[in-house]
Amino acid sequence: MQSCTLRAPRLLRASISSTFVASSTVSVSTRRLFTPRAHPATCPSHCSSIGRRFSSSTTTSSSSSTSTTIMSQKLPGAELLRKPARIACIQLASGADKAANLAHARDKVLEAARTHGANIVVLPECFNSPYGCDFFPSYAERLQPLPSADEAPSYYALAAMAKEAGVYLVGGSIPELAGDGDATTYYNTSLTFSPAGALLCTHRKVHLFDIDIPGKIRFKESDVLSPGNKVSIVELPEYGKIAIAICYDIRFPELAMVAARQGCFALVYPGAFNTTTGPLHWRLQGQARAMDNQVYVALCSPARDTSASYHAWGHSLVVDPMAQVLVEADENETIVVADLVADKIEETRKGIPLRDQRRFDVYPDVSEGPVKYTE
Repeated sequence: MQSCTLRAPRLLRASISSTFVASSTVSVSTRRLFTPRAHPATCPSHCSSIGRRFSSSTTTSSSSSTSTTIMSQKLPGAELLRKPARIACIQLASGADKAANLAHARDKVLEAARTHGANIVVLPECFNSPYGCDFFPSYAERLQPLPSADEAPSYYALAAMAKEAGVYLVGGSIPELAGDGDATTYYNTSLTFSPAGALLCTHRKVHLFDIDIPGKIRFKESDVLSPGNKVSIVELPEYGKIAIAICYDIRFPELAMVAARQGCFALVYPGAFNTTTGPLHWRLQGQARAMDNQVYVALCSPARDTSASYHAWGHSLVVDPMAQVLVEADENETIVVADLVADKIEETRKGIPLRDQRRFDVYPDVSEGPVKYTE
């Protein structure tokens, strides 16, 4: 496998007033709204979906979902998103050398934080390796229980990046090894770290990418990977809650609706759509999840490497609660940046009051069912 050729990165920045991107042409504001700021050395945190040693004492249970859901849906935007946040999606060019990928990711995370003032930074799906069933086992790392540095170089690299940059880091995804011998299992797993370098959340891809489009693409993650079994919601104390899911998870609106009705201000999807489904559905899915739930949505893809066996679509983007695309990349390595503000959530929900108009006397509320927040 050849490593990809790195292209000179470009920065794309959007303000909330950015115009809608209706094609691959990007129209953004370049006005700088925030200056880089340091995060506190320590912060309280929780992920409502972590089990075992990664679990939190504030896990949401399904038995309390009714009251929690009602309260979350009635919250004004300022309580969902406590203060403005700047999110950066790093459309990373990765190759076959894991150590080189991790070093390159560190450089880009620091750039996102120090040059562009991001508070929340997102890496793409399988950022530390090529994407493909042939690669998952050889690049997999043991993540639970707490791994050693030899077992999980990506885990420790991500923790160090988050701490050095002083950001909340959604670490894309990496192949995870679990079990031993005949019980060996592989997952596609995203790790989220605090500005102090503490693990906040582990999300295993719930919906595996199994598709067969004749004459175009056939891919079956389930040949190697096993699915995760939980909704992942992370508390960022300064800002509010975000939900983490991976790529194909975005095609299932139930997961997004549960997260939104539990009070998330943003849905974050590291992903790697391909050049067949990407132009058809990537932006559409991002806009649909934003429109359905009236929250921000961020999609972070790898850069496209035409020398690789799998060609990622690229086009990392951020969508606002009115389903306007604030910023979108092309296929090349870059960083896309957007500012998230509570007023846009509140404005959208007041203008189109879906939360007060849903007819749960006619159809069920998926967030009130037996939702799993732990493995």
